[in-house]
Amino acid sequence: MKKSTFALALTIAASTSVAVTGAAYAQAATRIKQNNAWGSYSHQGNGGKICYILSIPTEKKPSDRDHGDVFFMLAQHPGQADALEPQFKVGYAFKDNSTVVLNIDGKKFNMFTRGQNAWMENPAEDTVVVEAMKAGREMSLSAESRRGTQTQYTYSLSGVTASLTDITQCQ
Repeated sequence: MKKSTFALALTIAASTSVAVTGAAYAQAATRIKQNNAWGSYSHQGNGGKICYILSIPTEKKPSDRDHGDVFFMLAQHPGQADALEPQFKVGYAFKDNSTVVLNIDGKKFNMFTRGQNAWMENPAEDTVVVEAMKAGREMSLSAESRRGTQTQYTYSLSGVTASLTDITQCQ
């Protein structure tokens, strides 16, 4: 991956991580390590250090559209090192009340949307998704934009496990 692409994703992820925790300010994130397609990062928020892994898609469809900045992340929250929250971010608004379908090697999960972000419809599946990502080879997400465009994103899962290991002691 290009350094500039990850630097941009890192900046966006820091802002998104801050938004997830409800903090009222943004602060630069620190890259811990890059492992193939996934990077590990930390960010100091109001409630403590937030640690996460992040990747950008290897393919975006339709290819003739501007998707903006797109990434998928697994984020820890301060004091909850074992709890990882999957989050998907795109550079456009999702269709209101739409669902993103997350497919990990044939295992499908639904994510609810709000603005440009999507989270698991069933938070009890967070751990199942993380385990599927660690064991999987490829992940895809299908979504619909506010304008009605059907989109699809493909991610390599190479480096997920190593990146998760990098953030185990990140508190």
